[in-house]
Amino acid sequence: MSSKELRRVEVLSRVRSEGLPLGDVAEMLALSYRQIKRLWRRYRQKGPSGLQHGNAGRASHRAKPRAFREQVLRLVREKYGGRAEAPPFGPTLAAEHLAEEDHLAVDAETLRRWMLEERLWSRQRGKPRAHRQRRARKEHFGELVQLDGSFHAWFEERGPRGCLMNMVDDATGTTVAYLCKEETTWDAVAVLRLWIAQYGVPLALYTDWKNVYKAAPTPKQELRGEEPLTQFGRMCAQLGIRILGAHSPQAKGRVERRNGVHQDRLVKKLRRQGIGAYDTTNAYLEAEYLPDLNRRFAKAPGRPENYHRPAPCAEELSTIFRLRTEHFVSNDWVVRHQGRFLQLHPRNGGGARPRSAQAIVWEHADGQLEVSYREEPLAFEELPAAPRKQPPDSATGHVPCPRGIPRPGQDHPYKRNADREIRERRRRLLVQAVAARAAGSASAPPAAGSAPAPPAATPTPVNDISVTEGTF
Repeated sequence: MSSKELRRVEVLSRVRSEGLPLGDVAEMLALSYRQIKRLWRRYRQKGPSGLQHGNAGRASHRAKPRAFREQVLRLVREKYGGRAEAPPFGPTLAAEHLAEEDHLAVDAETLRRWMLEERLWSRQRGKPRAHRQRRARKEHFGELVQLDGSFHAWFEERGPRGCLMNMVDDATGTTVAYLCKEETTWDAVAVLRLWIAQYGVPLALYTDWKNVYKAAPTPKQELRGEEPLTQFGRMCAQLGIRILGAHSPQAKGRVERRNGVHQDRLVKKLRRQGIGAYDTTNAYLEAEYLPDLNRRFAKAPGRPENYHRPAPCAEELSTIFRLRTEHFVSNDWVVRHQGRFLQLHPRNGGGARPRSAQAIVWEHADGQLEVSYREEPLAFEELPAAPRKQPPDSATGHVPCPRGIPRPGQDHPYKRNADREIRERRRRLLVQAVAARAAGSASAPPAAGSAPAPPAATPTPVNDISVTEGTF
């Protein structure tokens, strides 16, 4: 019986034992007097069981057939149950795949109840977390986009670990993702270019304080009021995108929760597709996964205005998305960049190099280099690298000099006599110190009433070095 029915049994039993009027019973149970008379009649005829609902214990007319339930649970065990190293599918995701792959329509809550009864699913409750005030969504699409990288075993045992660069619009929850190896500047540029190609240039990005996105100012920069810019920050500044740094994971919780969705759904979908490479995954993300995810979870913004700006042309984007590095120019107009020597060819021969001249080296994503000096492009050619230092010979210990000047080995007479000369020099210095101490003690007169001074110690040779007895 339900708690409501047990409450009615308790109150109606007082009518028989205590003579409680039916009008008071109606007021206590918040029912009409006519309904109380009917309940009292059933209670007198059948006892407490008469107050139980007539459909209790009966099967529902909308219940699924027993064979259908067994078929669904068998597929859940075989295809979506997971393994020891891989978590099982949740009821919601399993219901979606049953409808898409197996053409078996079953409600997610029904499947959840079946899986709980068969112990194929458990309610996982985490530890209580500290309360934080929830921030309201932005009202316009493109007003704020959250960016984060999620490291996870996306391919499980089929491939290497990777980082999923994830961008989520704060107002709508629209998602763009890109799978790569690490969370580097070029990977952040790759996912940002995907977003710009689809929707345009957003107003602001919400990121964490990794050195890819934001850098803490130095004390000198704080005094001057300067804001340091990373390479990615400089590119975003040229596009007019502000970068806001989050001071906790909860501050950018929208993208953090979406990372959890990807770690549950994407891993299992990649397992079903048999995908184990970055390129194949990115093609699957763009063609199937992201459109389906945005159709299911994205929502309409609070206001219809779109805050995205039009995307620049491809040529302008290629001049923005490149690394900028400043280098000093040597007297012979050579710039060293990451171990590479670049011979510059200034116009009109260049002449004498100005003092503290600096050139800017621009590096594209494909490794192509460009050099500019005083905001003008310069032609250059790469010089052969300097010869590396050769390791010493294991037999003789001789280290060949790259300039052709021979260096003495360990068996050279100069190095053989060096240790003996050092020992002889130490012996002479020690003898001089002992003699000076003995002469000073002999010349000083004894104080009145003091004991006579002991005789001076005589040097005794020990191991080719003269020491004084009683000195050490």
